[in-house]
Amino acid sequence: MRKLIYGINISLDGCCDHTKFSGGDDIQDYFRQLLQEVDLLVYGRKTYELMVPFWPEVAKTQTLNEAGNAFAKVFTGIPRIVVSRTLTDLDDEQTRIINENLKEEILKLKQQPGKAISTGGVELPARLIELGLVDEFHMIVHPTIVGEGRRLFTEMRLPESLGLKLTSSETLSSGCVALRYKKN
Repeated sequence: MRKLIYGINISLDGCCDHTKFSGGDDIQDYFRQLLQEVDLLVYGRKTYELMVPFWPEVAKTQTLNEAGNAFAKVFTGIPRIVVSRTLTDLDDEQTRIINENLKEEILKLKQQPGKAISTGGVELPARLIELGLVDEFHMIVHPTIVGEGRRLFTEMRLPESLGLKLTSSETLSSGCVALRYKKN
């Protein structure tokens, strides 16, 4: 069965608002390497609209630095699913919409052959975690305390605590720490 991987940037005080801290080449490279392990991306509407059309445009124009351009090329080549109750049509050949039966649809995707599936953002991954569908967690912890901003999983309700096992950690050149956990 394919695994579902969740990746997110977070500050030391739990903020996951990407506007509160900056990313470096090492973070882009980390997430590019993670994307090379997957062949499907699943996002909620908000995260999808942050990622598309931005990254596909960068892939065409190559207007960022080397790390950003490389990430854009990998991202653009991966099919996507957007989970939304409001979107009905997209002008994006790489993306299809799921608007109901989330658990059943994700379970079907996990049972198909292929590489891992990746998700990002906050609201959709929280729902996927609540449903017991996320198998692996990739947290990039930024060495900063921001004091305010959106916090990770503040509205998530689990029937019981979720035990995780640390499978790797890496200190990046920016001082961020990449933590990789899998579900017990």
